Amino acid sequence: MTRHRHTHDDAPDCAGDFAQMARLAPGPQRERARERVVVAWLPMAHRIAGRYRDRGEALEDLRQVAALALVKAVDGYDPDRGYAFASYAVPTITGEVRRHFRDCSWSVHVPRRVRETRNAIRPVCQELAASGRTPTVAAVAARTRLPEAEVADGMEALHAHTALSLDAPAAGGGEGPGGTLGDLVAAPDTDPALDRVLDREAARPVIADLTAREQRLLYLRFYRGMTQSRIGEELGVSQFHVSRLLADTCRRIRRTVLDDGRDER
Repeated sequence: MTRHRHTHDDAPDCAGDFAQMARLAPGPQRERARERVVVAWLPMAHRIAGRYRDRGEALEDLRQVAALALVKAVDGYDPDRGYAFASYAVPTITGEVRRHFRDCSWSVHVPRRVRETRNAIRPVCQELAASGRTPTVAAVAARTRLPEAEVADGMEALHAHTALSLDAPAAGGGEGPGGTLGDLVAAPDTDPALDRVLDREAARPVIADLTAREQRLLYLRFYRGMTQSRIGEELGVSQFHVSRLLADTCRRIRRTVLDDGRDER
């Protein structure tokens, strides 16, 4: 068997244990040899996990992920292939920790491109803050040579790794000294504006299907705030015709939205 020197000089040498595991059938002796490898390598796994501390995940959770990855590496390693265990275990453990960040630790969905930008700008933001400078979008973009739009998305993602609980204390808000963030979130029965938002979103796709003339009519009336007489002058029709068109269009929108709501139920 060809032996290759690995670059992790402080990694435990478990070649003897792996050779013993290869000779033994499944049983207590083989399990003890496997356990010796895991125990010997556990500090190395914890050290790999420690590289990813202070990124929004508890260090103990990262160590657990690394420990499970170590067990996976021990079970998957084949010494007959001729390479040292370190060259197989370190990428396996590192990959599992990174996969944990990618798949499990984000409490809100962030596109991969934005996550990559986030990772690229984080050290720059930390460096600027440590030097007493504000890590603005322009400053970070100049240092990283990334477009400002991408930097802005990445800077938002710096704070998107974990979401605040609605039970978290509200700074200067809430009802009384024990106020929480949940106290600041309006409920539909206490904030009529929320009903208007829901109505507007429900009507949006219906309005998109209207004719250009009907959309123009709604725009002039409800966004520009023009009177029916003024709209009539704009469109070259009478005020009475504008009134009838508005009534018909609004009635059709309302009927479609209500019918869609009944279908969903």
